[in-house]
Amino acid sequence: MEKTVEEIKKLAKEKDAVILAHYYVDGAIQEIADYVGDSFFLAKKAKEVENKTIVFCGVTFMGESAAILNPDKTILLPNITSRCPMAEMVDEEEIEKMREQYDDLAVVCYINSNASTKELVDVCVTSSNALKILKNLPQKNIYFIPDQNLGSWLAKQVPEKNFIMGSGFCHVHHSIEADYVKELKEKYKGVKLLAHPECKLEVCELADYVGSTSGIIDFATSCEDKEFLIATEAGVLHELQKRNPDKVFHFVPKRSCMNMHKITLDQVLECLQANAPQAVVSEKVRVKAEKALDNMLKYASL
Repeated sequence: MEKTVEEIKKLAKEKDAVILAHYYVDGAIQEIADYVGDSFFLAKKAKEVENKTIVFCGVTFMGESAAILNPDKTILLPNITSRCPMAEMVDEEEIEKMREQYDDLAVVCYINSNASTKELVDVCVTSSNALKILKNLPQKNIYFIPDQNLGSWLAKQVPEKNFIMGSGFCHVHHSIEADYVKELKEKYKGVKLLAHPECKLEVCELADYVGSTSGIIDFATSCEDKEFLIATEAGVLHELQKRNPDKVFHFVPKRSCMNMHKITLDQVLECLQANAPQAVVSEKVRVKAEKALDNMLKYASL
């Protein structure tokens, strides 16, 4: 493994390539990355870096988003089969039906979506910026796709808006059951529960803190408590332990996104060597999809 890491670093330097990794990929991948973060951070970083080649260690929609925002850059995907199941749950024909049915409608799409979906919507959001963006949107009616759980949580926070939900979900977070969480809260009395809003609403309502992956990490790091219950994807444990070696984290339960964990160090090296596979988005789709991502960056900065 050491030799592979050395080869990756050497080749990345030679090709002036930057490596971006999501918190959910394997810890070994996070360690060799130049930047590690959640979807919002990585989307911004992909646009900010001057490197002409980006190795995006995450599911394919993340690489597509980087390609949409950076048509002049080469976006490498170590594993082209690492797709997000939630992104496949969008009924794109339903979007037009909703536009016909509701006046004053904003179609709001979680960034966990394919480029073909992003070209049809008004604005994208991530779990870390969705609340701010929704409050800044002028429209009263919100068609939120694809994550019904994140949408339900946001609807509770923004009661002045009328939400119509998509039917998608993250299979990792959706599988966390409230009854099991209650059992663990009883077992670990007084231990704070930190939950991702992709969890079901009844799980979020049991939490002491609900937030994005980066939000959960920051909360656990700044809080003086030494023990936490964590309701999100298990890959975040790497960064939690890295920042908090003196703290204990119990996952409820410890589950991983197998699509994120498909990516290996060997694949990172191979994609640098071959300059492939690449995230490719047609110019027609890219131009339309870019508006939704640009709106995300705009409304999040207001």
